[in-house]
Amino acid sequence: MDKELVTMRNQIMLFVLFLLMTSKVTTADFVTTSTTDVPSTTPVTTSTTDVPSTTPVTTSTTDVPSTTPGPLYPFGAGDTVSSRSDDGSSPPIILEQPFVYFGKPYQQIYVNHNGHLTFNEAFASYKPYRFPAFSSRDLIAPFWTDLDNRWNGTISYQQYSSGSVLQQATQDINQYFPNLGFSVNWVFVATWDKVAYYNNFGTEITFQVVLIAGGQSSFILMNYGEIAPTTQDIQAGYDTVNSIHYFSIPGSFESNDTTFSNTSNVNVAGRWAFQTNATTSTTDVPSTTPAPASDEPFPVDDFCIDSIFCKGQGLTGSVYMLSTFSILVFLTILNN
Repeated sequence: MDKELVTMRNQIMLFVLFLLMTSKVTTADFVTTSTTDVPSTTPVTTSTTDVPSTTPVTTSTTDVPSTTPGPLYPFGAGDTVSSRSDDGSSPPIILEQPFVYFGKPYQQIYVNHNGHLTFNEAFASYKPYRFPAFSSRDLIAPFWTDLDNRWNGTISYQQYSSGSVLQQATQDINQYFPNLGFSVNWVFVATWDKVAYYNNFGTEITFQVVLIAGGQSSFILMNYGEIAPTTQDIQAGYDTVNSIHYFSIPGSFESNDTTFSNTSNVNVAGRWAFQTNATTSTTDVPSTTPAPASDEPFPVDDFCIDSIFCKGQGLTGSVYMLSTFSILVFLTILNN
């Protein structure tokens, strides 16, 4: 091997070594993370003695201040506020138009205080069962657990047939379910605002379920605000008679129940969306990908013209490709 070839080989080896060293750069060097706002993990006491009441309670029309934290739809002003009662429920709410729930058009609904909606009768159960349950009940459960609004929190609901809420719902559904050309003509919003867990007054849980209808199509949004930690069982999702259609949101019956505010199947942290007018499939399992922290989930550099080509690796992917190319050149020279 002559002197010039040796010199060239050494230069290439140094270049490859430099690239391999720089390839240790990771996306962690470019994405900032927060170490604050860590939810408390203090367990709370659950209820084992109360017998749920099955008598619907009366409601008032007392206004509460309108507020829209996180992904929540507007609530408060104009809402009907459910009475303060443990394991209570609203009276039957006559819907301004039928809501089609997997082939069944319902004209009434109940807002049950323990975090779920039913259609045929009030349901006071404070102890959730897992989905699929293969039961005889159609159930929508944004956050089914033992709740108590007697000391703090408000449970309220409202129907909309015009105005900005319909515009917001139309925009959201067409974004999450493109190519439908969907137009909303009715929305029902039920909100649990800063409601406490049973026997743990002062804890605050905020969530919401939104029913959306237009033509023959219907959808459900489940929105989550601040969720206090608990040791109680929680079931979130929906289930139908005989569980022909069902979905259990990740985090249900898990110890880390505060994840509901951070996950999504539509890239909006704290929001889950489902189409519920389908009548043919046996299971309805949307994507469970957590919402990214931003619109650009990983950094892009000069070599990474489109983030898709880097597969989430940012600079690491670019340097890796250069390193691989250099090694191939080096091996070619040696073979010659």
